[in-house]
Amino acid sequence: MSKYLLVTLVLLVAVALWRHKHRKAVAPKPRPGAAPRNHLPVQTMVCCAHCGLHLPQAEASAANGQFFCSPAHQQRGARQP
Repeated sequence: MSKYLLVTLVLLVAVALWRHKHRKAVAPKPRPGAAPRNHLPVQTMVCCAHCGLHLPQAEASAANGQFFCSPAHQQRGARQP
């Protein structure tokens, strides 16, 4: 029984070492001074006063100092706590 455990342990260590070495070889190295890709500007998030959905402020509808996720929720108004 202990032979099987020892063989399994050796195989697991070998696979882990192989993956670690392979991952280092395949990973692309970033160029110094290069700008990061897919860098999006930070957007202010707001919460819908009716349903509580968080969405970017640019996509929200504003009324009476509150934000809503859709015109339907804007018509219904803020939910009472």
